[in-house]
Amino acid sequence: MGDKITTQHPAVGIQFSVGLSALGNSAEQIKQALTTAQNTLSLVSGFIPEKQVWVGAYQHALIDSIPDFLQDVDSRNLRFALTALSSIEADMKAYTAQLDRKRLAIILGTSTSGIADNEKVLKQYFVNQAEVEVQHYKQEMGSLAKTLQMYLGWEGPAYTISTACSSSAKAMAAGQRLINADLADAVLVGGVDTLCQLTLNGFNSLESLSSGLCQPCGAQRDGINIGEAAGLFLLSKDTAPVMLMAAGESMDAWHISAPHPEGKGAAEAMQKALDMAGVTASDIGYLNMHGTATPQNDAMEIKAVQTVFQSYEVPVSSTKHKTGHCLGAAGAIEAVICQQVLADQSWLPLHQSGSIDPELDEQNYVLNAQLEQPIQYVMSNSFAFGGSNISLIFGTKLK
Repeated sequence: MGDKITTQHPAVGIQFSVGLSALGNSAEQIKQALTTAQNTLSLVSGFIPEKQVWVGAYQHALIDSIPDFLQDVDSRNLRFALTALSSIEADMKAYTAQLDRKRLAIILGTSTSGIADNEKVLKQYFVNQAEVEVQHYKQEMGSLAKTLQMYLGWEGPAYTISTACSSSAKAMAAGQRLINADLADAVLVGGVDTLCQLTLNGFNSLESLSSGLCQPCGAQRDGINIGEAAGLFLLSKDTAPVMLMAAGESMDAWHISAPHPEGKGAAEAMQKALDMAGVTASDIGYLNMHGTATPQNDAMEIKAVQTVFQSYEVPVSSTKHKTGHCLGAAGAIEAVICQQVLADQSWLPLHQSGSIDPELDEQNYVLNAQLEQPIQYVMSNSFAFGGSNISLIFGTKLK
């Protein structure tokens, strides 16, 4: 293991990580998807009656079997999580082998859990009035963390955060706090969300789905594309090539689904993250926007960016035109992207290439993927319904 960081510094090391999404399942695929014009979203039917929608679907196979003791909680959401975990499981077990299991924690974010599997069962009940048994536990929000705890045999704290679109980013912040409070030696954090009828029909009823591929900050933006993702990280106090430096959180409570129009909560979260990390706005080499492509969200986020970054033209982009909005897993998959940017030091994720809203165009949108000079810190924003806001800052040592 590496050297311990000082207790005065809140940063924690990202020892292992994995991200599965419409971008693919490897660092090379993530880079390829985010630095080229290729479309990674899929036009599908079956989620919304008599309507096709663009979604960010994971295109690779999931594990085809799970242990017998997990059969009662089997769901696509769980298999998505176990598929992601399988790529770092051996390294993670080796790393934690000498640690007390009571000090190994799990904090994950989701907004769908296993509801997609129960949707089919519920349809049988409501359409055919059939006597069917609904396995509720697989769709409970706490199921994901508790099930992975059983799978790994860990005995520390294990819980799930469900704050809509900020869930997995908040799980990362919570893991950082747990370590710095000396309540855990290592924490598995991140999030998993899978495509389901509930969320797609919900956003459709809000008239928030895009009619085509979403256009963050675009002149013709008309809503979001929903995606799915699994992003997992093992955090500890040991130093690592990329560190989770800080998390800034705020709560607008402005409206149940709309953000504060002036972006006050968003700006507060970004500034708190900068203060916690002990860096200034001009130290941030890249900002991954929440960037959902809804008219209100994009407008308020740009106002918040202007408030915090002032005249500094921080490179910004939204990656949701490539991943879709992965809801409870959005913060996690975008954290994976930020980690890869810092690790590679050669590229930045492209912003969507369509025309920008004239009222939002005075920003340094990433239109050239090549990174011209090394960067030390990146920020990632996640803003949720109810004004549950969080900004994460990741850092690396420059060589």
